[in-house]
Amino acid sequence: MSTLNTSSVEKHEAGDAVLATRIGRKDTAAFEALMRRHNGRLFRVARAILRDDAEAEDALQESYLEAYRHIAAFRGQSQLSTWLTRIVINQSLMRLRQQKRSRVVVPFAGREGIDSESPEALLADERSEPPPVATLRAEVRRILERRIDELPAAFRTVFVMRDVEEMSVQETAECLSIPEATVRTRLFRARALLRQALARDLDSVTVDLFSFAGDRCDRIVAAVLARL
Repeated sequence: MSTLNTSSVEKHEAGDAVLATRIGRKDTAAFEALMRRHNGRLFRVARAILRDDAEAEDALQESYLEAYRHIAAFRGQSQLSTWLTRIVINQSLMRLRQQKRSRVVVPFAGREGIDSESPEALLADERSEPPPVATLRAEVRRILERRIDELPAAFRTVFVMRDVEEMSVQETAECLSIPEATVRTRLFRARALLRQALARDLDSVTVDLFSFAGDRCDRIVAAVLARL
């Protein structure tokens, strides 16, 4: 890591520590700043586990309330973002268990993956892109999100934390309470499964590329006949 990046991380961590202290004194402005700083990452982690926007939002809200009530428990032994991520993961898993009753769905700390064999898409800026390009980009994003949702939960969560949120292997392992080697293995499998799924999507549409039937066919035939 460069000196500049190291300095940036240290500054960010120091800022979090200051916010934690202020929140401990019931400073709501500091708490709002904390939420705005970490909203994106925490929502995506919850969404990766729950696969539902509304459920993820609810889990995130409950997590923030829990963090606010127990901010004194944060000792600074890890990054504040890591502490918050753990709360969100626990809250999301609790909701998942409630949904599935007594079934254990996400074996994060259990065995290595699933026996049956278990790029962040940019949001289109419609103000600067032609509508067809923006529509295509949005459709590609929806396809990618759908395929990510189909990944086994343990792999999906690691994929979002590592590839979407760009969390380090160490922090991801710490948040999920699994070995770093397990993080690497699950990410490798998630990427492989995602590539396979997207390759199938691509194969299914290539037969229709540059379609010649319909209006185009009629137009060319009519034009040729008119010139005869």
